[in-house]
Amino acid sequence: MLTASPVHAAQPRLQEVTFISQGATLAGSIAWPVDRPITAAVVFIHGSGPQKRDLDLARRFAERGIAALVYDKRGVARSGGVYEGNQSVTGMNIALLADDAAAALDVLAASDALGGAPVGLAGISQAGWIAPLAATRTRHARFLLLWSAPVCKVSEEDIYSKYTADTDGPDRPPYAAALAARTEPYVWPDFLGRDTDAAADLATLAIPGFFIYGGYDGSIPVDLSLRNLMALRRAGHRFDYTVSSVQGHNNMTATFDAAIEWIRQTVAPAAG
Repeated sequence: MLTASPVHAAQPRLQEVTFISQGATLAGSIAWPVDRPITAAVVFIHGSGPQKRDLDLARRFAERGIAALVYDKRGVARSGGVYEGNQSVTGMNIALLADDAAAALDVLAASDALGGAPVGLAGISQAGWIAPLAATRTRHARFLLLWSAPVCKVSEEDIYSKYTADTDGPDRPPYAAALAARTEPYVWPDFLGRDTDAAADLATLAIPGFFIYGGYDGSIPVDLSLRNLMALRRAGHRFDYTVSSVQGHNNMTATFDAAIEWIRQTVAPAAG
């Protein structure tokens, strides 16, 4: 049974950082735990949209003994480069964002302050496609921690979210219902590049991961993602998951303690 970790009262220390990825200088902050051991560290990857660094989330990780690097998405706030808003799920853009996340992880992993603590990639929603790909592009990724991650192709998520209009609620339809409702075949346009498949990218990894879902999620096909995760588990991968029955797509606040406890039980002991 997962139990909540105590929150430490000391305010985390914030460190400003910059790093270069694919010709752009990106800006972020690292929240460091104060007066307690660092058990792990994460780079938090954005969901869709022009996201800035989430300092409140970084502090929340640090208060639990986990150093956290958060950064402004490419082309947003203090980060250079061009923000892609119109075609954010093209194969090219997801690959670019994966390079950004891998570069951020390399910066975090290089810090002597970690003292050998394991570093990993965390994120929500669209990060479900970005994080597995990023993990293949850095030797430092030791684990994945993902909320509402589509473990499927971009096209499959698009079919589902259009059918549900991204609406959370009880009795969300299965992916099969969304597929059956289509009146014509779904064709992935060649100009979008690779139809990124998180399940295929996860199959290439040998690190553990924890996937957290909400039963009311109307944005991603949770049932399809769970089927793919179970297939990966049968193939020998250590991908744990949980479903919070009454939570929707944005379920981080309600499930944060479970995420921290998974790191404590699964990742931190292995590092010792």
